[in-house]
Amino acid sequence: MDSTADISIGQVVKSRAGRDKGRIFLVYEIADEQYVYIVDGDLRRLDSPKKKKIKHLIVFNTVLPEFKEKIENSVKINNSYIRKILEPFNKSF
Repeated sequence: MDSTADISIGQVVKSRAGRDKGRIFLVYEIADEQYVYIVDGDLRRLDSPKKKKIKHLIVFNTVLPEFKEKIENSVKINNSYIRKILEPFNKSF
């Protein structure tokens, strides 16, 4: 996958390259055709999301609709909320 056309906010992704290789993240924002901002609430918090190329991510089909709604509606969320919703994915992947 080389473009952000098939990616949406709240999609679960896994890093395949870099220092964060193997970690599970959520897509927080789509920057442009090749880059997205990702967060996990731990290493990459909401106040400093990681800008990452799509080709360095494994994209899963899972989109967390409650996270997507909160981001799109500008509802205040915190890092512990992100860690909590990513917990099942960290255990299974």
